[in-house]
Amino acid sequence: MTEKRQHRLHTALKERAVQFGKFTLASGATSDVYVDGRLFTLTAQGAELAAAMLWEKIAPLGADAIGGPSMGADPIVGALLHYAGTKGIAMNGFLVRKEPKSYGTKKCVEGPRPDKERPKVVVVEDTFTTGGSCMKAVKRVREEWNAEVIAVFGIVDREEGAAGAYAAEGIPFETLVTLNDLRS
Repeated sequence: MTEKRQHRLHTALKERAVQFGKFTLASGATSDVYVDGRLFTLTAQGAELAAAMLWEKIAPLGADAIGGPSMGADPIVGALLHYAGTKGIAMNGFLVRKEPKSYGTKKCVEGPRPDKERPKVVVVEDTFTTGGSCMKAVKRVREEWNAEVIAVFGIVDREEGAAGAYAAEGIPFETLVTLNDLRS
């Protein structure tokens, strides 16, 4: 990761995604700062930057698919698939619903499953607090695809337990920045 890209990332996140006030987080905790990663990843600059920086971490792992929990992961997955495509790399993507569809296949994991008995997947998300929301996606893709989750990556770690949750599952975890990085 170049220093120039890291600076661009910090600046764009601070300008677009970080808000100060009083907020209730998905974990139920309250915070004086909220990071809405979609306000960053749903811009051309944010999508390009996130994809390039995350791809550096994902590419060496030999993943068969990249995905994550729907809404936070949707733009990241799309950007990563486009980025891989521009490099001539075949890659599948998936999105994980919070609840199974009530009709049709009634599944949670949407996307083309790699044609392997136990595909290797990377799970991505925009912002992590305790890691609970993304951990549900990890469990769903393990159950529905018999997947091996080889890593979890994201944009921002609020440093409130996510790293420990993934370590307890034996899953490598890393984000591009921490909330403390964005406070400075």
